[in-house]
Amino acid sequence: MHDFYKFSAGIGVYLTLLVCLIGRTSLANEIELPKNFVASSSHTNNWAVLVDTSRFWFNYRHIANVLSVYRSVKRLGIPDSQILLMVADDMACNPRNPRPATVFNNANQHINVYGADVEVDYRGYEVTVENFVRLLTGRNENGTARSKRLLSDAGSNVLIYLTGHGGDGFLKFQDSEEITNQELADAIEQMWQKQRYNELFFMIDTCQAASMYEKFYSPNILAVASSLVGEDSLSHHVDPAIGVYIIDRYTYYALEFLEKVEVNSKKTMGEFLSVCPKRVCISTVGVRKDLYPKDPHKVPITDFFGSIRPTEISSSVVNVTLSTIPEEHLTPEPISKPNPALFYEQFPSKLFD
Repeated sequence: MHDFYKFSAGIGVYLTLLVCLIGRTSLANEIELPKNFVASSSHTNNWAVLVDTSRFWFNYRHIANVLSVYRSVKRLGIPDSQILLMVADDMACNPRNPRPATVFNNANQHINVYGADVEVDYRGYEVTVENFVRLLTGRNENGTARSKRLLSDAGSNVLIYLTGHGGDGFLKFQDSEEITNQELADAIEQMWQKQRYNELFFMIDTCQAASMYEKFYSPNILAVASSLVGEDSLSHHVDPAIGVYIIDRYTYYALEFLEKVEVNSKKTMGEFLSVCPKRVCISTVGVRKDLYPKDPHKVPITDFFGSIRPTEISSSVVNVTLSTIPEEHLTPEPISKPNPALFYEQFPSKLFD
């Protein structure tokens, strides 16, 4: 008899939960948004995973590559909270650096890409194949900080940028281990199965870079590589003051294109895929589009390199409430204009007069 009462109580709890779920579903179905507030795409947010896999001073150009791309995506609206930056070596603090705490991506030294606003999530010996795969697949170890997790979802457009030393079918990490193209393809398939991306743009600047996307088999992936199988990816120029190459050729021309992109730009991914013709890149840029259902020439470049959303500012109340509420309670009320913000002088010298 005791077991029967326990069974009856369990059924009662189950039915109560079922009724609540049905009620919540029906309420959700009754909420109506204005048509111009309904998204026309499943793309709702942007993430970037930027990885430099190289160590040692003579690989200075690789950290300049990744920090330059980091600067571009951050300028176009992707916040640090949605950028995962992995840097295998700290060139800014290298004793050979004649300008401590700086990294430049051109000999004219216009921009220090290792500025005070750079947030490195994985540095030094944290940049491993294991941590990279865990990051992509969401299989982080217990206790991993939120800032070190890729918290993307089924509405996320994800940019993955890799730079370092590679070969036919592999990419080296820290000169001590490597990830193969099959392992990378399987990690991205896990991302798709776990609904961790909506669309994915894969960009890699290494020798024989195209070999790293050959094994991809997941949908909604657009990929570009700085060189085909059997080709080297070359550096662009040397800074005599530093004594090493400071940026790779493909990334240099990609950045030259990105620097002309603004938040309201009409430039497309199709244009971006052809930024480095062979006459300037020397290597042949590889592109893979068979897994991507859209025409890249109709996809805004800010779909991957920015975080731009159309917004509408309304001075009246927007009706997003239940249709069962009486009409008199839905009458828009005028919103009073707020007082203008007060900005204090940066150097209020008058206080010391």
